[in-house]
Amino acid sequence: MPESFFDKVWNQHVIADLGDDAFLLHVDRHVIQETTCAQAFKNMARDGRKTRNPELTYAVIDHVLSTAPGRTGDTFEGGREFVHLMRANCAAHNIELIDVDHPWQGIVHIVSPELGIALPGATLVCGDSHTATSGGVGAYAWGIGTSEVEHVLATQSIVQRKPKRMRVTFDGKLAPQVYAKDLILYLIGKAGISAGRGHAVEYAGSAIRAMPIEGRQTICNMSIELGARAGFVPPDDATYEYLAGRPFAPKGRDWEAALAYWRGLPSDPEASFDREIAIDCADIAPQITWGTTPEDVTGVDGRVPDPAAAPDASRRAAMARSLDYLGLTPGQPLEGIPVDVVFIGSCTNSRLSDLEAAAKVARGRKVAPGVRALVVPGSASVRQAAEAAGLDRVFTEAGFEWREAGCSMCVAVNDDQVPPGKRCIATSNRNFEGRQGPGSRTHLASPASAAAAAVRGAIADVRKLAS
Repeated sequence: MPESFFDKVWNQHVIADLGDDAFLLHVDRHVIQETTCAQAFKNMARDGRKTRNPELTYAVIDHVLSTAPGRTGDTFEGGREFVHLMRANCAAHNIELIDVDHPWQGIVHIVSPELGIALPGATLVCGDSHTATSGGVGAYAWGIGTSEVEHVLATQSIVQRKPKRMRVTFDGKLAPQVYAKDLILYLIGKAGISAGRGHAVEYAGSAIRAMPIEGRQTICNMSIELGARAGFVPPDDATYEYLAGRPFAPKGRDWEAALAYWRGLPSDPEASFDREIAIDCADIAPQITWGTTPEDVTGVDGRVPDPAAAPDASRRAAMARSLDYLGLTPGQPLEGIPVDVVFIGSCTNSRLSDLEAAAKVARGRKVAPGVRALVVPGSASVRQAAEAAGLDRVFTEAGFEWREAGCSMCVAVNDDQVPPGKRCIATSNRNFEGRQGPGSRTHLASPASAAAAAVRGAIADVRKLAS
């Protein structure tokens, strides 16, 4: 019987069928970050348990760190306790810690594929919702809660209900200045934030196959904003080329054996899916959100919609609340709305290719007066590569702040926050009320579009700057 990529990976990881559509799955890789594992370790210490397979667990510090140049684990006072607990717990459980000053440090979802911790056909979990990012290299990866973190640490397994299968096919050639971020925002805008609920999503089509692995990671990252459990791109030659030589990827004969296994993972031609969505990429312009969910999005050349045109009362009410919170009016052109802050970073868009796209726009230009603009690499490796290419100088000469690696302004749990009432263009994945700080107003966009807003001082059509 033909099988999808998801069916193959799922079936190979089932330890036991528990009945009522619940299964016990083996976890190949467990990645932990400081904000969601402290309680799990506390409970394990209370019950006298140890980590079952510490060699399959990797620890990263990213959320509560300051990204100020020269920072340490103690720079941000509100994060010190989490950093110290992570160090103590990893030492007690013999878990490899990628600490603040480690040359591999970075955002957990950036370093997992970057280091080869995430691999095709592997199950990977982390106590963070955007774990699906690792689906960009063909892993079945998803976020879990603190109690599940504890269960995985103690048993190297997890209880899950099997999701349905969805396939989203992106075909066609991307227009100039249209990026992976624009594709996933467009999909969410068309399908809605609940379209993927109860599903694991396979991304397919000519546009995906032509897309570099870093772009695939961006697509998979925002599967959560589609409502899905996970998102992934089955592996291909581009995946294998990306992973070859990564620190935790197989080597030698193990690499050859892994390749043989990975090549059998893509969905069979006749595999069936519970839901299919097709997207023509020729229809996609650079996208900008106008509300407080990624579903509230349109092309940068569009206008703020009128809630009165919404199909039902609940949607009308939600749109009206969003516009009130963002301080926007129906019919207002998106282009030209002034911005106060620009944030280029996060697990969605802080890889080298993201910074390159932003630097092309920033080169030879200046950040507009009154705008604070930050560029936060996703990892120390990305930062080093960007500096070797001179991108840091492009940004600093333009007036951007060049920061250390970390989650930064994506989430308001560190010292990088948007002040109340201020408007930010962000390359991150979420724009709900208060996401970047109490009262902050967030518009989501690609790195190129964010850089365009920084130099114009307002939401801008990056296509006009590139011409």
